[in-house]
Amino acid sequence: MHSKSVSMAEQTNSQIQDTWTMEIRPKRHWFDINFKELWRYRDLMMLFVRRDFVAKYKQTVLGPLWFIIQPLLTTLMFTVVFGRIAKIPTDGLPPMLFYMAGITAWNYFAQALTATSNTFVANAGIFGKVYFPRLVSPISIVISNLIQFGIQFGLLLVVMAYFRIQGYTFSPNIYILALPILILMMAGLGLGFGIIFSSLTTKYRDLTNLLGFGVQLWMYATPIVYPLSHLNKKYEILILANPITSIIEAFRYILLGAGSFNWLHLAYSFGFMTVILLIGVLLFNKVEQSFMDTV
Repeated sequence: MHSKSVSMAEQTNSQIQDTWTMEIRPKRHWFDINFKELWRYRDLMMLFVRRDFVAKYKQTVLGPLWFIIQPLLTTLMFTVVFGRIAKIPTDGLPPMLFYMAGITAWNYFAQALTATSNTFVANAGIFGKVYFPRLVSPISIVISNLIQFGIQFGLLLVVMAYFRIQGYTFSPNIYILALPILILMMAGLGLGFGIIFSSLTTKYRDLTNLLGFGVQLWMYATPIVYPLSHLNKKYEILILANPITSIIEAFRYILLGAGSFNWLHLAYSFGFMTVILLIGVLLFNKVEQSFMDTV
C-alpha cells in the first residue's frame, strides 16, 4: 500500500512538472538576458504605462493640462530672456516657434532619462516581492513619456498653424518620414543613460542630485536656445559631440526648415545610442541580481 501511494505521488508530481509553463532561474552572468521574456510580460508593461501616466498628475487640480502648461511657460520664458533681452538669433523663425520645437524634443529625452534613473530605488518594494523582468519598469516609463510627447507635439502643431495664419513661412519637408527614427533615438538615449544612472544610484545616492544639475547643464550644451549655425566652428564641433544635438537640429529642420539634417551626424548619434543602450542593459542586468542588498 505504501509503495502504491509513493508511486501515485510521483505520478502526480510528474504531471505537475509537465504542465509548467515558465522556469525562473538565477542569472549567472552579465549577458544572461532573456528578451523574449520582455515580450511575454507586455501586458504588465502596458499596466505600468497606464499607472505612470495616470499617477503623474492624479492629485493635481489641472491634471494632464500640465503637459501643455509646462512647455508653454518655458517657451514664453525663453522668448523673453533669450529672444527679447539677449537677442539671440533664431534662424529667421519666430522665437516662440524656434524654442518650442527644441523644448518639445528635449523634454521627451530629459524626462525619459530622469524618470528611469530612479528605477531601482522607486520600485524596491515591488521588486522584492514579485518576479517579472526588471527592464519592464524603465521601458514602460519611456513609453508613458511618449504619450506626453504626443500631447506636446500636438501643441507644437497648433502653434505652427497659428504662425502660418499670421503669415510666417516655414517649410516642412520630406524628411518628416524620419521623425519616428528621431523619436526612437531620443527614447534609446534616455533609456540608456537612465538605466545606467539607476544602476549606479543603488550604491551612490549622490548621483541623484548630480543628475538633476547635469541635465540642466546638458540642455545648454544642446542647441535649444540658440541655433547651431551661429556658433563659432570651434564650439560647433564640441556641441556636435553631444549626441542629442543632431537630433534636435533634424527635428527642427523637418518641421520648420531651420537647422540642419545631416545623415553623418545622425549616424554618430545612432551609434552612440546603441553603445549607451547596450552598456545600460548589461549594467542593469548585473545590478538587479544584488541591488536589494544595497537599496
